[in-house]
Amino acid sequence: MLAVTLICVGRLKDAFFDDASAEYLKRLTPFAKVNTVEIKQAPLSEKPSQTEIAKALETEGAEITKKIPAGSMVVAMCIEGKQMSSEKFSRIFTDAALTGRSHITFIIGGSCGIADSVKRQADIRMSMSEMTFPHRLARVMLLEQIYRAFKIAAGEKYHK
Repeated sequence: MLAVTLICVGRLKDAFFDDASAEYLKRLTPFAKVNTVEIKQAPLSEKPSQTEIAKALETEGAEITKKIPAGSMVVAMCIEGKQMSSEKFSRIFTDAALTGRSHITFIIGGSCGIADSVKRQADIRMSMSEMTFPHRLARVMLLEQIYRAFKIAAGEKYHK
């Protein structure tokens, strides 16, 4: 069975995001072993300088790197990443299985993004949209798309 890890900077604070996340994690149970790892967001001042932001990103990046499972295909969720359809996204999972990769790790950064050092480790840089979403919502959206990807691969009706 494929393993999927979501490494997220920050935690879900609102019950409705937590409930939605839990629902998709439950739905994913037949398809993959999914693990969510939360990394503490580095503290920033009210109006951080670029230097302060860069230092925070590197601190978070070091923690993210420690949590990436060995041999995992890494997908960094970042604004400069490539957008793709749900069908193409589904092929990430089938292609991973066909090439012998049994683990896929998705990284969702904090409000300032993801450190360049982490992006360089990524096999894929992916963007959900040109729009900006709260990171908590992005996590739920990603979980839904992972669920949809497995349903597409299985040829089931969820995706229309």
